[in-house]
Amino acid sequence: MELIYFVLACWGLSQAILYGSIFDKIRPSREWLYGFGKLFHCPMCVGFHIGWFLFVINGFTELFNFEYTVANFFICGWVSSATTYSLVNLFGDSGFNIFYTKEVSNDTEYTGHL
Repeated sequence: MELIYFVLACWGLSQAILYGSIFDKIRPSREWLYGFGKLFHCPMCVGFHIGWFLFVINGFTELFNFEYTVANFFICGWVSSATTYSLVNLFGDSGFNIFYTKEVSNDTEYTGHL
């Protein structure tokens, strides 16, 4: 159950940082610092950094409690990165993001939303 709380906390904080209008004024542009600003627009990157951050402060919460080791530091970052990226791509403002490919003719394909 602790892992579910951890994943949901990572996803929620990542969503707020990536898409929250409250962060629009402080979120750097993608071109900032020779492209380093892309980090703040990538769910996988933000998810990783949120994961290690929450791991570092996990001693201050009762929702999840991981032993402080170097391996857990990286594992929490990786778990957060993977699940944040997956959940961001699975859910959108309009519900599930479902894409399909339909053959229009012999040579072309059409990709769109359901």
